[in-house]
Amino acid sequence: MGFHSKLLQPLPENEVRGWNGPLPFYMTYPDYYGEGNEAKLLQDLEYLQQLYPNDVKRYRIRIAEILDKADYEGSMIYDEYPDRYSLQALAKSIGKILGQEEKNPPHEDMIVILLFNEVYKRRHGGRRGKIYY
Repeated sequence: MGFHSKLLQPLPENEVRGWNGPLPFYMTYPDYYGEGNEAKLLQDLEYLQQLYPNDVKRYRIRIAEILDKADYEGSMIYDEYPDRYSLQALAKSIGKILGQEEKNPPHEDMIVILLFNEVYKRRHGGRRGKIYY
């Protein structure tokens, strides 16, 4: 068996701690981003966010600043299953703020996507307040 074919062999189920039963196929392959690899995922997300177009970057920064006010211990953004309607209401209020501040405010869908990305980052230990260009 060659080197590359060994890399693509699934892990035996008894070598995966804390998992009972058959493993999903994606968990058996190398470089699976499972628990404990949040830092790698966040680093990758932050790098890709640096590649956003300038307007989107500006909106993301402003959304992060607005979200800082809703980021406290016990905030709904840290609930195990955040309420969809509360997050959408937060996105609408952010949309109103951006509508007052911007000449050409972003579409509501973009606000929702950027907000959810920022919430994801904060829920998984991402940097707060530090924006890299």
